[in-house]
Amino acid sequence: MSENEDPKEEKFSTRSGLPIGPLYGPEAMPPDQYSEKLGDPGQYPYTRGIYPTMYRGRMWTMRQYAGMGTALETNERFRYLLDEGQTGLSVALDLPTQLGYDSDAPEASGEVGRVGVAIDSLRDMEQIFEGIPLDKVSTSFTINATAPILLAMYQAVGDAQGVPPSRLRGTVQNDILKEFGARGAWVLPVDPSMKLVVDCIEYCATEMPAFNPISIASHFRDAGATPVEEMAYTLADGKAYVRAALDRGLDVDAFAPQLSWFFYTYTNFFEEVAKYRAGRRMWARIMREEFGAKDPKSWMLRAACVCGGHSLTKQEPLNNIARLTIEMMAVACAGLQSVFTAAYDEAFAIPTEESARTSLRIQQIVAYETDIPNTPDPLGGSYFVEGLTDAMEEAIVEVMDEIEARGGMVECLKSGYIQQRIAERASEHERAVGSGERVIVGVNRFGSGEPPADMEIYEMDSNIEQGQVSSLQDVRNGRDGTAVARTLTALEEAARTGANTLPPLVECVKAYATVGEMMGVFLKVFGAYIPLTSY
Repeated sequence: MSENEDPKEEKFSTRSGLPIGPLYGPEAMPPDQYSEKLGDPGQYPYTRGIYPTMYRGRMWTMRQYAGMGTALETNERFRYLLDEGQTGLSVALDLPTQLGYDSDAPEASGEVGRVGVAIDSLRDMEQIFEGIPLDKVSTSFTINATAPILLAMYQAVGDAQGVPPSRLRGTVQNDILKEFGARGAWVLPVDPSMKLVVDCIEYCATEMPAFNPISIASHFRDAGATPVEEMAYTLADGKAYVRAALDRGLDVDAFAPQLSWFFYTYTNFFEEVAKYRAGRRMWARIMREEFGAKDPKSWMLRAACVCGGHSLTKQEPLNNIARLTIEMMAVACAGLQSVFTAAYDEAFAIPTEESARTSLRIQQIVAYETDIPNTPDPLGGSYFVEGLTDAMEEAIVEVMDEIEARGGMVECLKSGYIQQRIAERASEHERAVGSGERVIVGVNRFGSGEPPADMEIYEMDSNIEQGQVSSLQDVRNGRDGTAVARTLTALEEAARTGANTLPPLVECVKAYATVGEMMGVFLKVFGAYIPLTSY
């Protein structure tokens, strides 16, 4: 064997299985294709970023995901993070709120305030944002099946603070398709769920122009999908929502600029950078060429992400700080708009103040101690990155074409096709980790086997659930029962007639109707989703 031969060439590939060649050169970046494939930052097709100056003009939003226990406890954590330099808020909700149960529902027992804050009524939302002026901050809600209810509550808090809906900034995730495909926090069947998503899109287009009514999210990745499949499934979801809004009769340029996105970023640095560059290029072409959008803002893929997720390990948890730093650097090189860096101890419990602050510091160090943000698309022109971007796009197109051939994303989710593919990928990943083919430091190679030393772990107050139930009862006892009944009846009428449900929802929350009561109306009209059992 000569010194120029590479005995391991066949084994080098990305997490998506795309081959990585031994060397990349000018053939990966033909200069006559610059305008078509790349363009300058801020120019179609936005491969190099959606703004001309990127972080030289405005740093990404540092938006740590937080929320635990009661509204008052979450308010305290939000104030702490803002004091530490966080620039946006992100609300984590507990499972009962996500699934439309009040805290005193039998189904909520043991889950109240456990993985996020419990919100039963407008009273809780008022307490979360007490002392936080909503015209000074943008807020993201990781909420889906009950997103219209939470959106209505946020508007009501803004009204009480004297902030008109037109000035509220933020996002409700409101991506129900990925719940059916990857996460499982569904309530209603697919079609009425899509109706409620479009209700939010339509409402925000006219009443809340600075608010994102949806964050099309890639939880497929954390469930097992590869980076190629993650981008393909998420863009396919985006197309499904655009089609649903167009079917409602909306003008594409009236709502598309308010579509936002959310992805996962892991340690596969270059593939992550290429994924985002390919995704921006593809979405720009889809919107302009397939849907006929004319406003350049409609072509832009404005993206947030989480660094962490499934890439973090319980073994040797301090290693997660290194992982998060690499992921954060990939995001900065890729040009995203908003970032949440998970905490190194999230495999154990809700982050402590120290671990939450450390994760925020990772963002701040990359932002202010490195030179990454000083120029847009700093890896642009790298033969490897450009070649990988093209390879990612080609592979993503192949997956999306298969989805289209099967009737589109909604039909693929109804049939279980996407769920089956993700389950297969997750199984492949576990086998690769188990065999050692996929190396995870501290887990299947180089592990010390020693337990973590004296980690401070967040411990939930065992009285939280009882206190939340008591607070909910106080709300019920103090509200105008006649107003609650009247507004719930109006909501049911809107749901039955196909009218937009946001205006009556705003009236319901202002009457202090509970999340469970409002979701109860939807269940009465639309029924409950029955999951497939064939995968």
